Amino acid sequence: MKNKWEIKLPGKTYFLKQHPEMSLEKSKTLKKVELVIPVYNRRETTLQALRSLSRIADTNLNVHIIVVDDGSTDGTGEAIRRDFPEVQIVEGDGTLHYAAGTNRGIAAALERQPDYIVTMNDDAIYHEQFLQRLVKTAEANPRSVIGALLLLWTEPHKVFQVGYEWKTTAGGWLQKENLTAFDYPQEPFEVEGMAGNCLLFPVEAILECGLLDEKKFPHGWGDFQYVVRMKKMGWQLLIEPKALVWCEPNTDPKPLHQLTKTEVLRILFRNRRHPLNLQRQFIMRWESAPTKRQAFLGFLAYLLSLTAKPLKLNAKNKLKAPIKF
Repeated sequence: MKNKWEIKLPGKTYFLKQHPEMSLEKSKTLKKVELVIPVYNRRETTLQALRSLSRIADTNLNVHIIVVDDGSTDGTGEAIRRDFPEVQIVEGDGTLHYAAGTNRGIAAALERQPDYIVTMNDDAIYHEQFLQRLVKTAEANPRSVIGALLLLWTEPHKVFQVGYEWKTTAGGWLQKENLTAFDYPQEPFEVEGMAGNCLLFPVEAILECGLLDEKKFPHGWGDFQYVVRMKKMGWQLLIEPKALVWCEPNTDPKPLHQLTKTEVLRILFRNRRHPLNLQRQFIMRWESAPTKRQAFLGFLAYLLSLTAKPLKLNAKNKLKAPIKF
């Protein structure tokens, strides 16, 4: 038996101690599940999520929660210790961001030798049966990563970030919009990609595929690339439509056509944290597209769409302009 697990990332290797008295053999009666939540300066949002998780059904499950607090200055850590002393807190220094924060949580979870690890966001409300249903689907579908059905908490029936598919001519990954929970099958269904708001991983998937790529995706899209990488390594991606999670809507950045030329250039070429930064957009496609050729062509299609939007807007504005005689 190995004394250590090794999980390697570019420029970094995690060595995870293995306890001799523990085994990777799964219990027939009690499944060990670790919930991993990276957080930063959203105390009330985080506490709301933990209150939601405190009410979930845990029959035949041994559930443990790990919160990675990346140097919050709003009292998040203190509030968790006061209200939820059973929750394990992994401290960060403010430089982890999403991918590295999730990785530190997964590393801590692996030390406890679970059957499953669930990565999740704090800006969500969880149905009391969501975890039971994720585990049940995973048990019935070997070599599968299971995602919850994400819904908007402002419109509780409306689906959020579910069912991605690649379309090269449209510039890359697309998701269906304006669908409700009633538009999807009532049984687990396969998808090409999943957002990381609530994903259940068999521990074997993580040991086989490694951690999130925190070097290439420190701020965003690391979760999506992670599951697509697993799919390429032979893991099925399934959505369990009865595992319901209500999420806070995303805050979209201001459209480029509403910004000055200086602001647009800064975003496209210099601001690596902005979701519309061209380097980020290219890396996302390069690392997650079905093939490298599709990634390159998809990026070209995306660039063409960026060019076409201002032209369409200018033409539309000219049509609206009053006719001068």
